[in-house]
Amino acid sequence: MHFTSEQHLDDGVLEREFTLGEIPGILWTPASASTSAPAPLMLLGPPPLGLRTMYPRLAGRARHAAADGFAAATIELPGSGDRPRWAAAEQARADLRRAMEAGEPVGDEITDALVLPLVEKSVPEWQAALDALLSLPEIGGPVGYSGGVISIGIRLAVVEPRISAAVLFAGSLVPAAMFEEARRVTIPLHVLLQWDDEGNDRQAALDLFDAFGSKEKTLHANMGGHSGVPQFAGDAAARFFARHLR
Repeated sequence: MHFTSEQHLDDGVLEREFTLGEIPGILWTPASASTSAPAPLMLLGPPPLGLRTMYPRLAGRARHAAADGFAAATIELPGSGDRPRWAAAEQARADLRRAMEAGEPVGDEITDALVLPLVEKSVPEWQAALDALLSLPEIGGPVGYSGGVISIGIRLAVVEPRISAAVLFAGSLVPAAMFEEARRVTIPLHVLLQWDDEGNDRQAALDLFDAFGSKEKTLHANMGGHSGVPQFAGDAAARFFARHLR
């Protein structure tokens, strides 16, 4: 991990940009973090629009996490932001746009082509980032995962034992194969669902929640579209992490 810039935000949070090989990322640590009192870590799963585009939202989530005593970090997804274009992903996104603009159902072929390769490429990168982040003396466990592409969160919850709890946003397409993986998830889950999400199949989201194998799982559903998550829903997610990452 190579830090490329740093700045102190007005609430005392230290924001540092880094690279991990070719992968850009951002780390936020609260003023309270130190080698004698390392902070628990929150992994912020980014949407596929790029860190620069989504920076205000990611930084806001990170600063809320820092106010609760958590460090927060995110990395750029493959094919997003400044990372090299990924021809297969570009084609899958184009096929998705055409289907949605035509008012056609999004078939399994498009969903699988769009999501499954992203999961396969992203999860090892998140694990490498976790290795590097937990080697920093000011950061310690436990680790939580929050938001982003829900299928990446599912895979990480299955294969990464260092993640103790996750908040997942049911707002993206989920391949059928991920439902089987969901049955192997056992960590505590808090799932957010926007009831009128224009880009999400509500029944599929409910079926996915039912499939999760966790003994402790909560579904927090709210009226409104994809970007209309109310503040109190975020507050509930923060309380969830406060219970499980202390």
